Amino acid sequence: MTDVQYMQMALDLAAQAKGQTNPNPLVGAVLVKDGRIVGFGAHLKAGEPHAEVHAFRMAGEHAEGATLYVTLEPCSHHGKTPPCADLVISSKVKKVVVAMTDPNPLVAGNGINRIRAHGIEVEVGVLESQAVALNERFLHNMRTSRPFVVIKTAMTLDGKIAAHTGDSRWITGPDARVAVHQLRNEVDGILVGIGTVRADDPELTTRMPEGGGKHPTRIILDSSLQIEETAKVLDTSIAPTWIITSGGADAEKSARLRARGVQILKSAPHDVAAVLDLLYANGITHLLVEGGATVNGAFLQAGLIDKVMAFIAPKLIGGAGAPTPYAGAGFEKMSQAVTLRDISVTTYGDDICITGYPVYEGEQQ
Repeated sequence: MTDVQYMQMALDLAAQAKGQTNPNPLVGAVLVKDGRIVGFGAHLKAGEPHAEVHAFRMAGEHAEGATLYVTLEPCSHHGKTPPCADLVISSKVKKVVVAMTDPNPLVAGNGINRIRAHGIEVEVGVLESQAVALNERFLHNMRTSRPFVVIKTAMTLDGKIAAHTGDSRWITGPDARVAVHQLRNEVDGILVGIGTVRADDPELTTRMPEGGGKHPTRIILDSSLQIEETAKVLDTSIAPTWIITSGGADAEKSARLRARGVQILKSAPHDVAAVLDLLYANGITHLLVEGGATVNGAFLQAGLIDKVMAFIAPKLIGGAGAPTPYAGAGFEKMSQAVTLRDISVTTYGDDICITGYPVYEGEQQ
């Protein structure tokens, strides 16, 4: 096998833990000696051993003289676990192949430099683009100190997210809905506006075909605390629920909701940037927005969408009053439209999903 093949194996291992490692990155490691894999592992959860630790534990004495393939630069700082760079050095490997350097300023090349200083060969950049894509959430967190925002929409072929009556079940088929629940399983939080809660009374939980799944924190933008106290999303025995509201909300209603385990956060719900700062400060690193047109439009206007997933069903419903995915004032000219880069198209039954990354004014494509 080649370096590329071993690194791909490490990337595949890392990807198995999507949604489990936040706020940490996804990392996989493979140890190879004399053409034989002697150890492998992945980081599974924040605070637990890193990928390299699992690989070295499996390899034991066979690690000496081996080559380590790891998807992210070994850490060089003391966090919840000891530095992996020291483990690499003490294990006496002969070479380390790294997909990408760690953007965390606490590491940022220090791990690689420390390993090289002990006479161990280090090669960087094997399958780097794949490693960057795998850790898009972590890289964004390090760069912006804000959650990585994914907006998911489901619409008909003529661009409607509901009929003019408000009915929206179901636009897409079962395969697409399974994909959305897999996405929910990977994020920290799922955000909607009060309009969606009042119209659909959703649970906003994760329902995997095989059962189980990680429920994200349900986040409701509700400036004047209009939420009905019978709403399903207020059942905090299933998953945490946060309501972001303004300072003028009903104090008695707030107290009743808090007594039921709901967390009330104060911010300006229409100030998307402030909302994201608040969420990141409270541990939300990966945010799925499944709002209606108003919420989606606010994120678009603010230029704070990091990834778009647009599910399109081969249906036509018409209706001048039927809502579209993005409301708000919109841009005045087509030349101002936000374009997407790195487009991919996936089929789910009869539906398709177009995924891409917005490019805002001043950014390079």
